[in-house]
Order: sequence, then structure tokens, then C-alpha cells
Amino acid sequence: MATIEIKDKKGKVVGKHSVADAVATTSTDVKKGTVHRVVVTELANARQGTQSAKTRSEVRGGGRKPYKQKKTGNARQGTTRAPHWAHGGMALAVKPRSYAKKVNVKERRLATIAAFASQVEAGNVVIADAISFAAPKTKDAKAFLSALGVADAKRVLVVLTEHDEATFKSFRNLPGVEVRTAPNREGKGEPFSTRDLLLAHKIVISQDALKKAEATWTGQEAKA
Repeated sequence: MATIEIKDKKGKVVGKHSVADAVATTSTDVKKGTVHRVVVTELANARQGTQSAKTRSEVRGGGRKPYKQKKTGNARQGTTRAPHWAHGGMALAVKPRSYAKKVNVKERRLATIAAFASQVEAGNVVIADAISFAAPKTKDAKAFLSALGVADAKRVLVVLTEHDEATFKSFRNLPGVEVRTAPNREGKGEPFSTRDLLLAHKIVISQDALKKAEATWTGQEAKA
């Protein structure tokens, strides 16, 4: 069972948190292919799929034959909107489509646990007793990260228990800092993904957010 120190806003250790056995599983227990499949699914589901190009039948103009069929020395042409003409339609034009992929809940959960476990093993996870600000102040957010010793990290993932507008705005202008929420069934905020965990150099998570995530990962939330 892994144990992580809990720090307050000033960086002082105020306690320890024992990560649940199911969450503290080493990343080697889950196949890399599972993690890769989940990350690819997350990226695919994020695509809008709104790209659209016009075919020769959709391009405006070209209704008149550009020149007569014979005795011009040119190849015969019926329209100036054929794909080989400038400003013509596109052959095999891309049309709006869905890139959505599906992955099993159990598989997605294992990948997320493996990503978090790898960060715990690397010592990149910092637990804060609370992450909240009374008013949006970038200065306070920067001082908070400095106190926790993660201000110099290139990419920092901050995980809140639930969405808080003042806290979100405090971190918003800090380069390389992403704010996410713990998994929830209400659909509020933006829960962190497996890719978010893998990309982060440091993870700052509140104690309540970690407990909420552990309950979701171990299935205790569903039983409750």
C-alpha cells in the first residue's frame, strides 16, 4: 500500500494518505495495449468530425461546356468543375462523420488506475488537504504551486473535488497548468482522463478528490 504525504497551502505536511490497494497496483500489472487503446479512444471521441469538402456536384458553376468537343487541340472537357481543374470539386471528398470509439468501462478504469499508479511510483503525485480560493487570483494559485514544490514542472495537472469557478480562474492563466475534476456521475466539470494523467509531469490533487476517485475506481460509489 502506497502512502503519500498530505500538504496544506503553505506546503506543510499535515498528514498521510494510504492509497487503496486496488489503486496502488503497479503499472506493469496492466498491459500497455490496454492503456494505448483507452487513450486512442479518448482522442477519437474528442474529434468533432465536422470536416467537409465539396464534390464536383456541389461546387458552384461549371454548367457550361468550356469549349467545343473537337478541333481545339485540347483534351475534351465537359465542365470546369471536374477534380483536375482549378476551383473544381474534390475527388473522394471528406464528409462529416463520427470518429467515436467504444471501450469497456472495466478496461478504461484499469488504464486510468495504471496511469495514476505509474505517477505515484514516480513520486509525481502531491496531495493537498484542500484546493480552493475565495476569489480568482492567479497570484494565489502560483504561490500555492510554489509552496507544494511543483511550480517548476512543465505540465501540472490540478484535480479538484468538484468544479469551482474561482479556483478554475485562478489557475487558468498559468502556462502548463490544466484543471480537472474528480470522476462524478453528475456530469459537472471536466473529469480527468487517462491521457491527462500520462501527460502531466506533476499531479496536484485534493484529498477529497482522491477519495472520490478511489471510490469510483474500486466500485464503492456504485454500491453506495
